[in-house]
Amino acid sequence: MEKKNIYDKIPLSLQEELFTDLFTSDKVRIERIVSDGHESNQEEWYDQKEGEWVILLEGKAGIRKYDGSIIDLKKGDYLFIPAHEKHQVAYTSKEPKAVWLAIFITV
Repeated sequence: MEKKNIYDKIPLSLQEELFTDLFTSDKVRIERIVSDGHESNQEEWYDQKEGEWVILLEGKAGIRKYDGSIIDLKKGDYLFIPAHEKHQVAYTSKEPKAVWLAIFITV
């Protein structure tokens, strides 16, 4: 057993989003994501085989659904994205950076 901190090792600036696996097993993966004004390529959609429960720990962000609607998130907001539900990151804040905790579940 080892204590760690979700906010450790966050760089001052990021060229690309930072993805850090915190825990992995056959059925569950827990990941910290740090975004610094990043957004998805408009031509590409996430279409994940796992369900994803995600909470925004810092900052602001928007998730674009395949129908074009955007779910605005602020610190503390969370949602569940079912497996194979196409989505994009519409926007993320730069100050403060958007810090996400994502739990991916294979059922």
